Amino acid sequence: MSRPARPSAPTRDELTDAAADAAIEQACRILRLPTIRAHHARVAEAAARQKAGYKGFLVELLAIECDEREDRRKTRLIREAGFPRPKRVDDFDFTANPLIDPGLIHTLAKGAWIRAGQPLCLIGDSGTGKSHLLIGLGIAAAEAGFRVRYVTAAALVNELVEAADDKHLSRTIARYGRVDLLCLDELGYLELDRRGAELLFQVFTEREERASVAVASNSAFSEWAHTFTDPRLCAAIVDRITFEANIIETGTQSYRLRSSQRKHAKNSLTRDRKTSAGGPP
Repeated sequence: MSRPARPSAPTRDELTDAAADAAIEQACRILRLPTIRAHHARVAEAAARQKAGYKGFLVELLAIECDEREDRRKTRLIREAGFPRPKRVDDFDFTANPLIDPGLIHTLAKGAWIRAGQPLCLIGDSGTGKSHLLIGLGIAAAEAGFRVRYVTAAALVNELVEAADDKHLSRTIARYGRVDLLCLDELGYLELDRRGAELLFQVFTEREERASVAVASNSAFSEWAHTFTDPRLCAAIVDRITFEANIIETGTQSYRLRSSQRKHAKNSLTRDRKTSAGGPP
């Protein structure tokens, strides 16, 4: 007696909507396509309404996945850079500091100098926009796909000293050598002893003419001898930082100080008007 024939498994054309959704979910998890998994139903409905072909439907799905993946990559690169706060070039008030050329900054934001391995020096007093531009250009670089690391000079020197004491200095220097752009802030605020200066010099040497360093300093190059007390070492560091560098001087007029003074003057004027009108001060 022959056995009854087993029912054949449904083909892809015979899948119910629920079974098709489950298969898509499983495939997207295996292939790590979270955006397609989240949006395939909506895109399929839109494609059906518009009577789009299979290729048009696939192109739309893949474009959404690629765009979302690029956004996640930008977010990851910015997070890994370690910026202390979000500052963007587009948010910089160029009218507050006419010494800074907006065209030059926006050209630097495109990143050609990073591809060429050129340095960038932002020199000026506190409150003149150095850190804002340093972070803004660093974020622009990260969004363009460059690996970026932000650190203050003091924090980097402390990390290098600890690495040297723990016998893994070469690994730490190599790690800083691998990023496309090193943003070094607050150089010149503190005097460095000879050991700290020598360690910092090793980082500059690791990156020389190969990967970019962007430095923000409140001291003119002629005053760096106060930070790097060894004259020969100071000269060598200045030489490496300035060779084929983009140098931007942000001046001496503090934007924060002028803003505070304007606010204080406005508050005083308001109080004077209230007093003259007979109201409470």
